[in-house]
Amino acid sequence: MAFRKSIYKSPAELRLMVAPGLATLASLEAVRAIIRPGVTTLELNDAADAAIRALGGRSNFQMVPGYRHTVCTSVNDDVVHGIPGERALQAGDIVSIDSGADVGGWSGDSAVTVVLPDPTRPDVVAARQRLSDVTRASLWHGVARLATARHLNEVGEAIEDYIESQGEFGILTDYIGHGIGRSMHEEPPVFNYRVRARGPEVKPGLVVAIEPMVTAGGIDTFTRDDDWTVATADGSMSSHWEHSVAVHAGGIWVLTAADGGAADLAPFGITPVPIP
Repeated sequence: MAFRKSIYKSPAELRLMVAPGLATLASLEAVRAIIRPGVTTLELNDAADAAIRALGGRSNFQMVPGYRHTVCTSVNDDVVHGIPGERALQAGDIVSIDSGADVGGWSGDSAVTVVLPDPTRPDVVAARQRLSDVTRASLWHGVARLATARHLNEVGEAIEDYIESQGEFGILTDYIGHGIGRSMHEEPPVFNYRVRARGPEVKPGLVVAIEPMVTAGGIDTFTRDDDWTVATADGSMSSHWEHSVAVHAGGIWVLTAADGGAADLAPFGITPVPIP
């Protein structure tokens, strides 16, 4: 975890965070373009890496000691930190891809979940898509709350309230969001659930990665023998969605969304404002 004197960035620093956010977005769009049954998780990794390099960046995941890949690919009951390799994806798999880019010494971080079609198992695919949809929507509930919150921990309250309204799902508590800037992981912590403390003040200069991780079952996890991949203890399916979001004097801007989050925030009556 990297620390700095203040968790709040200057207007000039916020502008420098736009490029890594867009490079991170490009990496995930490259993955979406090729993901299908038969493709290996290493092929997904290589597509993401090429997209980041094309925009003059490098993977900030590779800057984490001991990790040499560009993305994490977590399949089915793997939650986070899945290592890309020769595993070929299968029809019906639910795949979370987490990516991050460093451009000019500033970081972006984002994750998406994709459910691969399987005409032979429509009920399985529907359940996994439902899990992904709830997780994704909870992320946007958190982002929307950030736009109006006085304190950061209101974000976790909004995420938990939405997920609980949707049925029986598990919200991971061992893995949470974080501040982001010069390093991919900075203070402050960003909870995906309600906590007693209010957290830091939401004001211009705050940049956070909001990333709910949700399961179709329990929240207990274990780390596989590769010392990276985190999986659900009960074998239940998992979904992970994430965006990096900046607060500035004019409002908020989702750094890892092409439109700054406009389409997904519109139902909440929120219009994101580009960083000037």
